[in-house]
Amino acid sequence: MRGLVYHGPRDVRCDSLPDPTPSDSRGAVLRVERASICGSDLHLYHGALASPPGFTIGHEFVGEVVEVGSDVRRFQVGDRVLASGVIGCGECSQCLRGRVVRCERAPAQVYGVSPLLPGGQAEAVAVPAADRWLLAIPDGVSVEQAVLLTDILPTGFFGAKNADLHPGDDVAILGMGPVGIMALLSARLYGPARIFAIDRVPERLALAQELGAIPVDAGSDVAAFLADATSGRGPDAVIEAVGADETVQLAIQLVRVGGSVSVVGVNVNMAFPFPMGLAFMKNLTFRIGLVPVPELWEALVPLLQSGQLAPERVFSHHLPLSRGAEAYELFDSRVDGVLKVLLDPAA
Repeated sequence: MRGLVYHGPRDVRCDSLPDPTPSDSRGAVLRVERASICGSDLHLYHGALASPPGFTIGHEFVGEVVEVGSDVRRFQVGDRVLASGVIGCGECSQCLRGRVVRCERAPAQVYGVSPLLPGGQAEAVAVPAADRWLLAIPDGVSVEQAVLLTDILPTGFFGAKNADLHPGDDVAILGMGPVGIMALLSARLYGPARIFAIDRVPERLALAQELGAIPVDAGSDVAAFLADATSGRGPDAVIEAVGADETVQLAIQLVRVGGSVSVVGVNVNMAFPFPMGLAFMKNLTFRIGLVPVPELWEALVPLLQSGQLAPERVFSHHLPLSRGAEAYELFDSRVDGVLKVLLDPAA
């Protein structure tokens, strides 16, 4: 098969690889129909995760089951499925509830960030504990929507859910990349009075405005703008969808006294200088964490089927897997209006 292989920082290649096999009797193999590049894949691409080279990338993929282990019960060859980008053991009480991040036997794993769990930006991928971490693509859910259900739509929804939103609130979202757009769409479900969308890229701000948010150029004095817009109080909640130290700090600075900060941007800085004094004096609620993808499917699937959520417009570019290196360069550059890239492994 072919797959996008990490060879080091900013070095992704479409290589020929051995075909995958089920990891054990509970595993399955998918022929990948579509995969996409996530913003968190860029952390690997930039070398921030210190992973050794030589494995396939990607945790957002859907496809057709082509092989199952002897103990797989819920799926059979020919089923079209989507996979949770985050997995656990699949057997403990927390995994059985979809709370993958709380797995009682081992830390949660993400596809395609190390050789331990090869990713799905490939023609095929092995899925452990298939009965637990796969979901049959529901009726009324498109392929593009199914890809988004594997990670970034649940992540954006998780960000909005953790922000303690109420009707009439003012909400600020830092970062209008794909996850920020998912957070915006999810925040609208709670009936906020205003959503302030903060970014530097004009095309992303334009899309946020089209989706009903108030665009705020991150190059301006954001704190002054929001203070003026909220009569000095600050927004009731801030959702951080970037993951940089600076934007997490800014979120804490911007939120009103007694407000909530919800961080879903990936930040792996173990020495992050948390402003404890400011957080203490503001009496703020601060939440951060890896999204428990399967736990949120029950809420998100009906919202997609009913048309309450239409997140698929986030895909700005469609490219064949063979042009994967170009796709990463494009996504990293933020030029040509790129927001999210969908890959076709058959091309």
